[in-house]
Amino acid sequence: MSTTQAGAATPNPAEGLSARTRLIATIGAALALALASIDISVVSTAMPDIAADLDGLNLYSWVGVGYAVASAVLIPVAGKLGDMFGRKPFLLVGLAGLIGLSLACGLAQNMTQLVVFRVVQGIFAAFLMANIFTLAADVYTAENRTKVQGIFFSVSGLSMVVGPPVGGFITDHWSWRWVFYVAIPIGVVSFAMMLAAVPRVASSAKARDIDFAGMAALIAGLVPILIALSLTGDNHAWTSPGVLVPLVVGAVMLVVFFLIETRVAENPIVPFGMFRSNQVSVMAGVAFVSAFAMMGTLYYVPLLYQGVLGVSATYSGSLVIPMTLALMLIPPFATKALLAVKRYRVLGVLAFALMALGFVVLTRVDADSSHALPLGAMILIGVGIAIAFPMATSVTQSAVDMKQIGTATSQIQFWRMIAGPVCLAILGSIFTSSVGTAIGTDGSGLSTIDRGDLAHGLHLAFVASFVVSLIGVVICLVLREVPIIDMKAMMKKMSGAGPKPAGPTDSSEGGADGSSGGPEGVAAAPEKPSPSGREPAAAGG
Repeated sequence: MSTTQAGAATPNPAEGLSARTRLIATIGAALALALASIDISVVSTAMPDIAADLDGLNLYSWVGVGYAVASAVLIPVAGKLGDMFGRKPFLLVGLAGLIGLSLACGLAQNMTQLVVFRVVQGIFAAFLMANIFTLAADVYTAENRTKVQGIFFSVSGLSMVVGPPVGGFITDHWSWRWVFYVAIPIGVVSFAMMLAAVPRVASSAKARDIDFAGMAALIAGLVPILIALSLTGDNHAWTSPGVLVPLVVGAVMLVVFFLIETRVAENPIVPFGMFRSNQVSVMAGVAFVSAFAMMGTLYYVPLLYQGVLGVSATYSGSLVIPMTLALMLIPPFATKALLAVKRYRVLGVLAFALMALGFVVLTRVDADSSHALPLGAMILIGVGIAIAFPMATSVTQSAVDMKQIGTATSQIQFWRMIAGPVCLAILGSIFTSSVGTAIGTDGSGLSTIDRGDLAHGLHLAFVASFVVSLIGVVICLVLREVPIIDMKAMMKKMSGAGPKPAGPTDSSEGGADGSSGGPEGVAAAPEKPSPSGREPAAAGG
């Protein structure tokens, strides 16, 4: 049984669903996830044609920045609203918006329109991405949802990596506008399947229960910070007013947000007490560091291939296949290992050790190296990421109450999203400080840089990524394992043995901090109770 926002026990919406309904919901969610994941990266290879056709080179980077900032900022909000009002409406609205804005982007007549459409599309993507990984908890019982997460991450990892080559193929053979149009039929099929099969959860929450003040402060804090970080990755100095002022303003607003959430809000967007849980705080770090490693690899390894090893852009695209295969094949095995290994912190340590080793290998690549050397590094890093990604989500969902599962899961998604601009800002600063004297402000001097100098700059970026991966190892060493599946507690709930605070993996023993009733005391000492309560309704509708 799951718990409502107010703490009363109600039947889990997953109970009573037929195998056919679960299958339809899962396929629909996987299609939606593939669509949202591809949409993040598919536009990148089409951007030169888009900028030329719409005569908007000055807004080139904002097509991607606007989408990324909007989706990252709204993910915590969307996850909280899903907990309050049920996930189905936000999944459907997010998917419908993604479809509609894909059509609008394809019809854009100038670059300004495209940037605006992409920003709005990022908002809808946030509502979809924040709730889709939590959907497994609504559709599957505790003993199966971790396995389904592995499938979802396989779909997500594959989709994000194949996005650029798919976008390039479509642009070359049809038109850049079809990069957006092809999403529409996939989205329609996904929408129909989720509409029919995802269980609807009725809610007594009202609009007045939403933490509007916290929402406004969060947006006002994150937007300028993410824009400033994006600018640093675009050759702006950290001390320039365009970077420094937004960083200061954003930091001040995040302090205001913290004060609102901890002292004012009755139903906070981010219940900071949740981070007193060792598992939630550690897995947020795991999510951030693993996403940092992935972004650093995808952004700088192609430059290593093309600029140092001298391979063509087309050939370098095929060289990411080993990482693609790892992200596609490993997650299901990783989730099975999470269920089988009692001290699963070792899996996290292994994941980041593999990433660290991969970055060490990349620091050894120079103009005379074999192509096999970076290929091996890509495999090591890809396997590490493929273990860490599903681990972060599965452990977090097992450590919190059902009433907070959407909020907690969206936090994991949020830290993954934030890692991208932070990674590019840090590594970009390190790289350009090494080779920047040979690069113009528009990057036009890159082709004139000596291969040895370019390799040195990239090696410094990979060393920084290695250090970040070691931080991931340390983070995992302090993890306190909770059962991914607590079958005894689950059977008690299913047999009607009375409501207990902890939903998916209630621990019969006290938390490590001495509290009782849930992992790390999250359930025993929750944030202020939400005024909303949720009752399951019939599937569909």
